[in-house]
Amino acid sequence: MIGAGYVGLTTATCFAEMGHEVACHDVDGERIRQLEAGELPIYEPRLEEAMRRAVASGKLRFSRSGADCVGGADIVFLAVGTPATPDGRIDLSQVEAAARLVSRWLKPGAVVAIKSTVVAGTCRRVREIMAEERQSLDFSVAANPEFLREGSAMEDFLCPDRIVIGCDDRRSASLLSEVYRPLTERGAPKVLSSTPNAELIKYAANAFLALKIGFINEVADLCAQTGADVGPVAEGIGLDRRIGPSFLRPGPGYGGSCFPKDTCIFAATGHGRGARQFLIETLIERNEKRKVALARRVIAQGELREGSVVAVLGLAFKANTDDVREAAALTMVPILQKAGLRVRAHDPKARANARQWLRDVEWTDTPYEAAHGADAVVILTEWEEYKNIDLGRLACTMSQRVVFDYRNLLDPRAVAAHGLTYFSLGRPPVSPVGKSTRGRVSALAGSRRRVAAPARD
Repeated sequence: MIGAGYVGLTTATCFAEMGHEVACHDVDGERIRQLEAGELPIYEPRLEEAMRRAVASGKLRFSRSGADCVGGADIVFLAVGTPATPDGRIDLSQVEAAARLVSRWLKPGAVVAIKSTVVAGTCRRVREIMAEERQSLDFSVAANPEFLREGSAMEDFLCPDRIVIGCDDRRSASLLSEVYRPLTERGAPKVLSSTPNAELIKYAANAFLALKIGFINEVADLCAQTGADVGPVAEGIGLDRRIGPSFLRPGPGYGGSCFPKDTCIFAATGHGRGARQFLIETLIERNEKRKVALARRVIAQGELREGSVVAVLGLAFKANTDDVREAAALTMVPILQKAGLRVRAHDPKARANARQWLRDVEWTDTPYEAAHGADAVVILTEWEEYKNIDLGRLACTMSQRVVFDYRNLLDPRAVAAHGLTYFSLGRPPVSPVGKSTRGRVSALAGSRRRVAAPARD
């Protein structure tokens, strides 16, 4: 396994759990030293325990030597980064560098399988690079994209929706099929196709899932304007077997390491090949605008003024991860601060990562500390801790008692029963029992004049 990041570590650990002998190498020597010490550089449920178990069994080892890792391998997986360039195109420099690296030590007949998310045609490009390096075609290059969700990566690998294998020769198809046989024997579907097909499957799948998120967010906005409730609407949509219920929960826009990057690259690839992906191009624009709009909504609906305190609960882009890449909080917090608001923040796992991107934030150890004396609480990540928050304790510690639940985690009636004004997505606002929301909602235009949310730079 070349690459000891999120994908590489999860894949290496799971292969070892399946009984394969796995060696893992990364150009970051400090990361390898950390892993050799049994420390996981990322947060992912179950992964650290499984990794230590695999190392103890002798099935998984980490090496600072690429030659030591690659030399005896039947299959070499490339799990390195494929970031987007400033113009949205894919940067394949790490994949190409890894290909040149393994070319030096690869044994004849071995298969190089690309786990990284790459555009169609990358496997053929890598084959050319390696052939030039080795002056031989005594190897195979295959595409084996990953479909791991942060927060449930172990489950996704060991109980997959499908295993996609892209091969252009029989040997690589046979070897990769054998590697995954423990999973396919348990019923995991396998898609065996060409390398360009496998490469495109990954991008198209992520683009479609991102579209579902964008769609339900737009539907939620329509529900808010028509008096409907997005919960039953989403349920009714998702019961259609052709659609399904997953990714039909409104939120503050998608984030993370995959969807933002993959949608941009997918759109850029289509544009460059003369097959523009107009739906995805619009989705990308709307997703960013949504984060800005929700920040302004906090200011307006909360009737907040300069000096008001806002408690932000959740900095990770989703629950069960410490990943803050493209998280809604990174866009929304600066907008609140530019409006003169003070921000306190809490996240069970992502605080350290968020501190690298957010300034002048008061960091707290509990959500109740964040909410102490706050004029508004904003929930941005669907952590179970927030879903089960003690509403009575929250209400007692707040100042103005306004809650913005941008994950629709809480029961509106329960929130109102504790004297809190409640705003969510795609559902009517709810005021404390015995009070009306009409005055607060009708005051929105005036509150915008009092505190103008700054335009995004």
